[in-house]
Amino acid sequence: MTVRARDCLARVAAVRALTPDVLEADLAMADPPALAFEAGQWVSVPFGPKTVRAYSIASTPLTPAQITLCADVAPAGIGSRWFRGLRPGDEVRFKGPLGGFVFSRVDPRSPLFVAEEIGIVPIRSVVAELYATGFGRPTALVYQARDAGWLVYDAELRSLARRHPSFAYHPVPGARAAEAVARLAPDPAGLVAYVAGGDATIRAVREALTGLGLDRKAVRWEKFW
Repeated sequence: MTVRARDCLARVAAVRALTPDVLEADLAMADPPALAFEAGQWVSVPFGPKTVRAYSIASTPLTPAQITLCADVAPAGIGSRWFRGLRPGDEVRFKGPLGGFVFSRVDPRSPLFVAEEIGIVPIRSVVAELYATGFGRPTALVYQARDAGWLVYDAELRSLARRHPSFAYHPVPGARAAEAVARLAPDPAGLVAYVAGGDATIRAVREALTGLGLDRKAVRWEKFW
């Protein structure tokens, strides 16, 4: 599915703090009344003629009338201040959907997802949709954070792994994702990797996977910082 990005209007339905520095906002779509998108995509919020901020969609395409954005507001920049200031009823204008960090179900390879902290947001959308729609192929997720408090969807992902034996979840608080990947995926045959997080982690994971023999083109990434 390819959906052309368009200007959109929504209203804030709810705001939640997952941690002191990670917030979720539910946006009820107004125009259009439902947003068609692919799991893993993002929206762009304008803050001036040449200033925009990108926010990955944390919810799945199964609920297009209301989407959920999730953001790390610790940087305290213009986007962080805006997100912290959101209140129910506020209007939000954005452009979307955007981005190609999406998994195709027709791809015969087994997906390996690697997320660093807030990079879990698009991957959470992808994994949640896959298992809500009967995906049974072996799937693994390595989720790195500086400490357990930054594994913002940890309980949800643990529950998903308990309910779906084909989903292997590996949280690595305080550890390096690249080391976990090298340990957990010694044979990359038949894998396709999706990595989201900081540039240093993306590079390290990509090098670990290609060092194991995975083709460089089989590693896709979404850089958050």
